[in-house]
Amino acid sequence: MDYIELTCKIYSDQLPLAREILMQELANIGYESFMDTETGLLAYIADRNFDSAELDNLSALSDMKLGNIQFKWDLIKDQNWNQEWENNFTPVLIDDKCYVRATFHKPNPNVQYEIVIEPKMSFGTGHHETTYLMLAQMFDLPIMGKRVLDMGCGTGILAILASKFGANTIVAIDIDEWAYRNALENIAINNSLEIKVLLGDKSVLPHMKYDIILANINRNILLNDMVTYYEHADNEGKLLLSGIYESDLPMVTEVAQNAGFVFVRSSEKNNWCSALFQKS
Repeated sequence: MDYIELTCKIYSDQLPLAREILMQELANIGYESFMDTETGLLAYIADRNFDSAELDNLSALSDMKLGNIQFKWDLIKDQNWNQEWENNFTPVLIDDKCYVRATFHKPNPNVQYEIVIEPKMSFGTGHHETTYLMLAQMFDLPIMGKRVLDMGCGTGILAILASKFGANTIVAIDIDEWAYRNALENIAINNSLEIKVLLGDKSVLPHMKYDIILANINRNILLNDMVTYYEHADNEGKLLLSGIYESDLPMVTEVAQNAGFVFVRSSEKNNWCSALFQKS
């Protein structure tokens, strides 16, 4: 699959804030992966989903507090991605407990859990705050022996950690074919072969209940699919989600509660938020 690399140059004295707001808006229109730069942001979207006209409608462009934002884009062919990510992928340590590295990095013998991710064009390497928050919060969940669903699995990183925690049944799903293939590859690398990966959206979910549902997607999909999460959660099942800002939490909490969930707790990192809910 070919991708578009969107270069976002931000001329602002509030660069971190502008970068985060822009990233959220781009995620809401389908951009899948991001990398910070000294002058702004790189964002990636499948070529087939790219529409330059959507960029003109981003509210960040009209927010004078964020300064001036300029875009340019380039087509990145499928075969170039591995080298692209190898050049930019660095290992990530999650709370001194989990080490996320690529195949070309040395192992870290000083951590209990290590996840190896082949750095291709899929979301979920631990670098972004939302993935970091999800991984960190998973350490506080009773995953051993449980049934786990990973919605929007990307690289499969959350499902792989659930496997390392001893989950009994794990289903991972993503609508993007590239992510589907990459998740299968990473599952094999980590010997987490009990994970079943599905290509598609919520419509392909098996008719079963889960003890824990993981959903690191974007705000709009979370809101739209909240009832589906509730229907697939077992009694007292837990929903751990991210992909939202702290400012989004009240809205997401209201929709979750309307669906039947009870808010348990949240955590934040650089204005991003992860929240845990339980089926009442």
